[in-house]
Amino acid sequence: MFDIILAFITAFFLTYFAIPSIIKVSEKKGLFDEPGERRSHTVSTPSLGGIAIFAGTIFSIVLWTPFEYFGPLQYILCAFIIIFLIGAKDDIDPTGPGKKFLGQVFAAFILVFKADVKISSLYGIMGVYQIPDWLSIILSVFTIIVIINAFNLIDGINGLSGSVGTLISVTLGLWFFNIDRLEIACVAFSLAGSTIAFLRYNITPAKIFMGDTGSLLLGTVCSILAILFIESQNTIGDSYWAVKSAPSVAFGILILPLFDTLRVFVGRIIKGKSPFQPDRTHIHHLLLDAGMSHMQATFTLILVNVFFIFIAVMMQNIGTLNLLILIIGIAVLLSTMLSIIASNKRKVKSPKA
Repeated sequence: MFDIILAFITAFFLTYFAIPSIIKVSEKKGLFDEPGERRSHTVSTPSLGGIAIFAGTIFSIVLWTPFEYFGPLQYILCAFIIIFLIGAKDDIDPTGPGKKFLGQVFAAFILVFKADVKISSLYGIMGVYQIPDWLSIILSVFTIIVIINAFNLIDGINGLSGSVGTLISVTLGLWFFNIDRLEIACVAFSLAGSTIAFLRYNITPAKIFMGDTGSLLLGTVCSILAILFIESQNTIGDSYWAVKSAPSVAFGILILPLFDTLRVFVGRIIKGKSPFQPDRTHIHHLLLDAGMSHMQATFTLILVNVFFIFIAVMMQNIGTLNLLILIIGIAVLLSTMLSIIASNKRKVKSPKA
């Protein structure tokens, strides 16, 4: 318990005191995220906050994880370093999407093959339980890459990615602590300490953004936590902390990045566009169009995410597929209502001549 608290505190203070120096270096070297048509900010802002998040997280994990618990953490840290290099390179000198994708695949393969971060069952979805190893590998790599990029896609307004990452890591970190997976709990709370410190500088008016370095790391950590949360149900038996319908509960915990990515991709495909073509259709954009400020939108989305976590946990007994349908159905309803409100607001602001 004390190791986890110390990891959180260490990550917080290391990140908190590192960011001012990173801001100064960014300003001196001209390393800014510039305003643009699809951007939600209006002034040039340093974008290397993810370096401080990475440093605080890695340092705390290595310093405070008890050696007897270290196990596969060495491979998880290797994956973190790959993700860090991809993100830092892109923040300093933008990288092509192909190279970024290959780097993510490499990190995902390290996690699947070396750290055993792997989905082995569908837990009754469509009547399927245990799956063959080849399918497990494909599904696991796909899941990791989707979650990594989902966090990258929601990083569009002040405080959002950091707040969502904190909520997810604390929620799953507490669960791992209670089942005595102290090494994974240490990872979760180290990330939470770093992201909370980062949020001090990222709330409006934002002094720094986390950039790809931060958002890709958040996605990587949360993908690990989600997959291990699902797979740990096979080993904890009848424990008080055992969760039914684990894949759907995990989806509920990660609802904001996952559903927003799914919604945006499907919407672009329906319109005949590439799912990877950037636009302003993310949920946080809709909230801004509906008249909210950055921080109001972030606070609203965190409350909504907490609501979905509550629904997922309370309704876990209805079955994996039924719970997944319920969660997606509520999310579709809420996002449709928001789209209508945002559309009406835009029409009021831009009346036809």
